[in-house]
Amino acid sequence: MSEQRTGRETARNDKPLAAQSYVAPPPLMLWVIIGLILVAVLAGVAGVVVFRAVLLPAQQQRVIDQLPFMRAFLPPTPQGGVLPTALPQGESAISPEELLGAPLTLATATSAVTPVPTQSALADIVVSSATPAVTPQPTTALPSPTFTPYPTEVIPTPQGQGSLLAVAVSVPSRPSAERLFGIRHVKQTWNNCGPANLTMALSFFGWTQDQSVAAEYLKPNREDKNVNPGEMVAFVNERTGVRAVTRIGGTTGILKDFIAAGFPVIIETGYMPEGFDWIGHYQTVVGYDDILGVFYVYDSYLGTGENGEGIAETYSSLDTYWQHFNRTFIVLYEQAREGDVRAILGDLADLDLAAEHALAVAQAEARANPQNAFAWFNMGSSYTRLGRYEEAAAAFDQSRRVGLLPWRITWYQFGPFEAYFNVGRYDDVLALVNANLANGAQYVEETHYWNGRVLAAQGDIQGAAAAFRRALQHNPRYVDARAALERLNSQGN
Repeated sequence: MSEQRTGRETARNDKPLAAQSYVAPPPLMLWVIIGLILVAVLAGVAGVVVFRAVLLPAQQQRVIDQLPFMRAFLPPTPQGGVLPTALPQGESAISPEELLGAPLTLATATSAVTPVPTQSALADIVVSSATPAVTPQPTTALPSPTFTPYPTEVIPTPQGQGSLLAVAVSVPSRPSAERLFGIRHVKQTWNNCGPANLTMALSFFGWTQDQSVAAEYLKPNREDKNVNPGEMVAFVNERTGVRAVTRIGGTTGILKDFIAAGFPVIIETGYMPEGFDWIGHYQTVVGYDDILGVFYVYDSYLGTGENGEGIAETYSSLDTYWQHFNRTFIVLYEQAREGDVRAILGDLADLDLAAEHALAVAQAEARANPQNAFAWFNMGSSYTRLGRYEEAAAAFDQSRRVGLLPWRITWYQFGPFEAYFNVGRYDDVLALVNANLANGAQYVEETHYWNGRVLAAQGDIQGAAAAFRRALQHNPRYVDARAALERLNSQGN
C-alpha cells in the first residue's frame, strides 16, 4: 500500500519537476538578441540605400555579378519603359500627314533662335587630317572614285520583315558571300562597346593596342553612357594613322559592298538582351552570305559565334535593329583608298543627300506602318540634319505619341533636344533633360549641354555656365560645351 502511494506521489510530482527544470534566459540576453536583429535589418536597409544612391553604375554591376538578387534593388525604370510624351502645349501644328508628303528639297529652318552647331554634327564630318580636339573643322569632300562599285539590283524587303528599306542583292560582279579575315575580337569591359568595337575594326589594319587606349580618349569618365560615332571617327583620324567616315541612311547593300571591297564597318544598333531593357550597341560587320541571307558580326558583348566565324544575323533582323539608329555606320579605311570609299558611298558621300535618303526611307516606313515610332523618330533626326527644325519637332512629337520609344533613346540621340530648342520649345527640352537626369543619363555630357543651352536662352547665365562645366567634367573634349562656355565668358566680359 505504501509502495503504491509512493508511486502515485512520484507520478504526481513528474510534471512539476519538469517545469521546474526550465530556466528563463536573463533579460539582458533577450535584448541583445533583439538588438542584433535590428542591427541586421538596419544594415540591410542601409546597404540597399548605398547600393541605389551612392554606388556608381559600374560598382553596382560588380555587386550584381556577385549577388544577382541585388538587381531587384536598382532604381525603377520609367513607367511603361518608354520615353515621356511631348508636352501638349508645345506640340507642333504640322500634322503627320504633312510630314509624310513633305518635299525633300533643302529649306532654311525657321526657328526661334539662331542654331549653333552641335557635337552630334561631327558624326557626319569626314576629316582628312588630324584636327585639334576642341576646334570644329569644315566638312571636306572625298576625292573622286578610283574604281566602279559593284552594281546591284534593288528589291523591296517583304512587308513584316522589319522595314521597307531597299535591299541590294547579289549579281555576278559582287561575290555572293564574303568575309574579312584578320579582325581580332575584343570582349568589352564595363559599358565599353564603342571603344571595343573600334579596337576590333582597327585590328584589321594591324592595330595592336587594347580597348583602354580608345576608351581613355572616348570616355574620360568611365561612366559615360554614350560614345557617339563622331567621337569614334575623330579618334581614328587623330590617333591611329587610319581614316574613318560615318554616315546615316545606310543600306544592307552598302554594307556588303564595303565588306566585299575589304573595309571593316561598324554599325550602331538597338539591342535588347533577354530580361533587360533596350540599350544602344555597336557591332562590327565581318561578312555576309546571300545564299543564307545573313550577315556575320563580331559582338563585343556576345562574342564571335560558332567557330569564331561571327554571329549570324539575318538581313531583315539586322536591319530592324539598325533602323533604331537611322542606319548609322562607320567605315574604316587607309588614306590611299579614300576614293574607293567615295565610290561605294555614292550619293551618301554628300551630307545633305545622305540625310535626304534617310528621310525618304523613314517616310516610306512610316506610311507602311504609322505605329512605327522609330520611323517617325528617324524622320525627326533627318529633318534635324537638314536644319528643318519645325518639321523635325513635329516628327519627334509623333514618334512620342506612338508611345513605344525606349526611354534610353535620348542617352544616344539628341535630335529632339536640338529641334525643340531651335523652335523655342524650352520646356520640352527641359522635360527630356530631367528624364535623362532621373534615369542614369546624368553621366551623358549632352544632357548637361542642352540644359545649359536652355538656361542661357532663359537668361540664367550662372546656371548655364555650371551646366556647361558639368558637361566638360564628363568629357573635356566636348567641343560644343567648351564653345558655349567661352561664349558665356566673353559676354560676361
